[in-house]
Amino acid sequence: MNLKVDNYEIIIKENLFFDFDNQIKKVYTGDKLFIVTDDNLFKVYEEKLKNALHSFKLEFVVIPSGENSKSMKIYEKVVSELIRKHIRRNQMIVAFGGGVVGDLAGFVAGTVLRGVPFIQIPTSLLAMVDSSIGGKVGIDLPEGKNLVGLFNNPKVVLIDPNLLQTLPVDEYRNGLAEVIKAGIIGDYSILEYLKKHDKLTINEIIKSIEVKRKIVLKDPFEKNERMYLNFGHTFGHAIERHFDYAIKHGIAVAYGMLIALDEGVKRGITKKELYEEIKALLLRLKLVKEPLLVMKDFVSYIASDKKQLSDGLRFVFMSDYEKPEIHKGVIFDAWNYTK
Repeated sequence: MNLKVDNYEIIIKENLFFDFDNQIKKVYTGDKLFIVTDDNLFKVYEEKLKNALHSFKLEFVVIPSGENSKSMKIYEKVVSELIRKHIRRNQMIVAFGGGVVGDLAGFVAGTVLRGVPFIQIPTSLLAMVDSSIGGKVGIDLPEGKNLVGLFNNPKVVLIDPNLLQTLPVDEYRNGLAEVIKAGIIGDYSILEYLKKHDKLTINEIIKSIEVKRKIVLKDPFEKNERMYLNFGHTFGHAIERHFDYAIKHGIAVAYGMLIALDEGVKRGITKKELYEEIKALLLRLKLVKEPLLVMKDFVSYIASDKKQLSDGLRFVFMSDYEKPEIHKGVIFDAWNYTK
């Protein structure tokens, strides 16, 4: 299936890996690709990529796996290596990896030589349904996640769900949180499927992408509706920082969604039944466990959240399934809360 977002396409097809060569030729006339990937993927896919992309000369830039690679230090390392490899402004960067690789490589592409084109090839579930879509790229600072970044659309996003077959169980589970988020904010049928199944089909992946695609088309630069996609992320990012990124993004977002729903119940915005249903689903899929993490332990981290504007924090509550609400100037306190 091909989905259009602004001026680029998302192509989703099983066994697309073996057609990467032809797909890239549709958006790029050069003969050289600079592939940014992580060390784990490089070990598995170096030769496979050379075979799949046989029309191109490949230059690999390999980073350590993990969230800590979304840093100024690794950003500088990648840029320096690209310069040493003589990258030119009309040559193509390929982000081959999960969300960390995609965010970092997209930010590098938007800034090195004042901008070179790039392609997203997500290899994790989280990257397929979320981070590779919508053009938001960036890196983390010690003060918080994604505080340095830009909007930079790829030339194309190539998604082959078969790449998930070798994904570790914990990484697959990590991506399920973003699928559940898509179900909560935009397509309840995804949740109905996950109540009975642990593994997604290509249909649920497409549905999750479609939720994000529709929102991004309405609000490409996050002025209003695109903030719906931040549901669960304010406290999710705070949880990640608290644990120094030892906890996976999807797990943190799962707890963040429960905190947001619980706060919505306390403030009279969210139905108690919605909270209980999502809690049961997250427990069943082993995205959270009891005792649950609680809001008061993470409030101190949200002051620098990128969703803070001059008049306070924008926070996403749910009045019902598929009915997110952005509340302005929301205040949280470790022991009490006010609206």
